Amino acid sequence: MSERKGVKLAALVALALVAFAGNSLLARLALREGGMDAASFTGLRLASGAAVLWALAAWQRRSEAGHGSWGSALALFVYAAAFSLAYVDLQAGAGALLLFGAVQVTMVGRGLWAGERLSAWQWLGLALALAGLAGLLLPGLSAPPPGPALLMLAAGVAWGVYSLQGRGAGDPVRVSAGNFLRTLPFAAAFALLTLGNVRLDGAGVAYALASGALASGLGYAVWYTALPSLRASTAASLQLAVPLLVALAGVAFLGEAPTLRLALAAGAILGGVALVVRRR
Repeated sequence: MSERKGVKLAALVALALVAFAGNSLLARLALREGGMDAASFTGLRLASGAAVLWALAAWQRRSEAGHGSWGSALALFVYAAAFSLAYVDLQAGAGALLLFGAVQVTMVGRGLWAGERLSAWQWLGLALALAGLAGLLLPGLSAPPPGPALLMLAAGVAWGVYSLQGRGAGDPVRVSAGNFLRTLPFAAAFALLTLGNVRLDGAGVAYALASGALASGLGYAVWYTALPSLRASTAASLQLAVPLLVALAGVAFLGEAPTLRLALAAGAILGGVALVVRRR
């Protein structure tokens, strides 16, 4: 890879990771601070993401094909719904650690299954990251509630599956637009099942639309653009930089209290990431 292409790839990855961090913050603001219900947040997020992606696809007019698939759409919806339900009761930083920890396990596991090999140092990094994730989940005063924690782990597995299915699937914007559009029937069914719990407010709607249009729609398009140039293990590990961004922003902007458990878990996970992505 040339130096210019390397810089471009790094910029795309950095932009995507910032967008992913924004999703956690916007969800926390809408669901916990604004009291919005999870189904409405999920539906607005997916619908606004679909609208922005289709507009972007029409504007670009690329020749490369890409339509998305129902399998990817289902994985995307499971991620979005579980993510929203979990963030009703999880702090932003803890939720992001759980989410991207599960992403790493899913994507690295798939890479190993497909024949990728890790060095001894990379295996050590993976073990360290998993130990940090396990330490975060151990029972105790500062442990996240188990139900929402399991939901966020499920969201991470679904996001890992969605990311893997997007590798080489065609034009990233068209693929993302097709997938987002296909999630809308699932989102409508989710809304009908929780119709009695609808809670909307102006700020929550604005956060949901920003999450869908900017942090999700544009963010996923950027991530899909970078993904084919990344190994599965590298892509999974890079995403674990997001929890640090989320935790710092949660303390700075949401008034969340930092805990020793979260700090130790973040150090172990991020230290493990550094070992996994290092060159052999």
